[in-house]
Amino acid sequence: MTAPAIHDDLRSWQQALRAQFPIVTGHPELAYLDSAATAQKPQAVLDAVQSYLTTGNANAARGTYTWANRTTELVERTRERVARFLGDRQPERSAVHFTSGTTEGLRTIARDWLPGFLRDGDEIVVPDADHQANIAPWREAQRLLAREGTHVRVVPMPYQSGSGDYDHRALAERAGPRTRFVATTHVHHVYGGDMNVQRIRRAVGPDAVICLDAAQSVGHLPVSVAGLDVDFVVFSGHKALALPGSGAVWARQARGPAFTPGGWSGTPNTVGIASLEAALDWLDAAGVERVEHWTVALAARLTEGLRHLDAYEILGCPLSLAADSAVQRRQGIVTLRHRAIDSGDLGFILFSHGFMVRSDHHCQGDAGEKTGSVRVSLHVYNTVEEIDRLLSVLASLA
Repeated sequence: MTAPAIHDDLRSWQQALRAQFPIVTGHPELAYLDSAATAQKPQAVLDAVQSYLTTGNANAARGTYTWANRTTELVERTRERVARFLGDRQPERSAVHFTSGTTEGLRTIARDWLPGFLRDGDEIVVPDADHQANIAPWREAQRLLAREGTHVRVVPMPYQSGSGDYDHRALAERAGPRTRFVATTHVHHVYGGDMNVQRIRRAVGPDAVICLDAAQSVGHLPVSVAGLDVDFVVFSGHKALALPGSGAVWARQARGPAFTPGGWSGTPNTVGIASLEAALDWLDAAGVERVEHWTVALAARLTEGLRHLDAYEILGCPLSLAADSAVQRRQGIVTLRHRAIDSGDLGFILFSHGFMVRSDHHCQGDAGEKTGSVRVSLHVYNTVEEIDRLLSVLASLA
């Protein structure tokens, strides 16, 4: 596999897109490298929010006047937009429900759907080295079921030593006929790798329900449910260029009971939904494949430089560091430690040079890293020059 090239036409494409992010162009002295936490917003999303709030803000499904009808249409249209963006070829069979983000979406599945699906003695697979949002809800569901007399066994997701990737062979050995539900992650928020979800299906068989945390993939790379035999896809709008407080659960509705959130359906986050529609439109126009190509190339440039600096440890698969690596590349996320400087201190030092990174434990589960680290996470507005300048600063600290 050759190194991901950054051709002049791709640079021109990226420069035109970067210019559409006012917060980025308004602060040229700063490099925002924390997009795994939240992404910045293009002007088209800001315009859509302004237009909605100033020309037709109303509640949905509660009025008969024009603004209310338009808002109801917006909500339903965006449901269809989400399904289309996710490559759903049978949207008439599936369902899309809006949430405040990935965390609420996963908790809704755990609270409102999973208890009705599981029976005493069933097993669920939980990825204890992934994000807490994809761990805590399933553990909570286990406890709630136990109080009602239904005892469910939690099977820890096995990982490959040193890489953070799932160990699909070990999972196949652990999974059995009572393995009914598997929680997985599409792109790991610390190690940056695509977790090869297709292999999960082969490991657990055709009947188990698979729930996919797509917080770090939707809006960053093409996500096609037609090619992923999963039952739920959950993502956050704010990591896909939309506003905070927006997100969705896509449910295939093929295994187990139909997914319907419980309780009374209150007022939806209509302005967040408007921003999500605009963000998905923007991403489609930009080309999500090119977004992925750009961020993967930047990450490869960063790891190629870092692997020559002995002062740093790079988390995740060590075979993926070289720019010409033949193994799977990192999806725009590179997490590192300095061998002598505390990660919190390194974060402050980098900010003094104009770099905004995350420096802590990154909300990873108990089976994950025990020591803090610095995470660099990229999106389409980041540049080659930012990566080279970051490498220069890091090298001065080596």
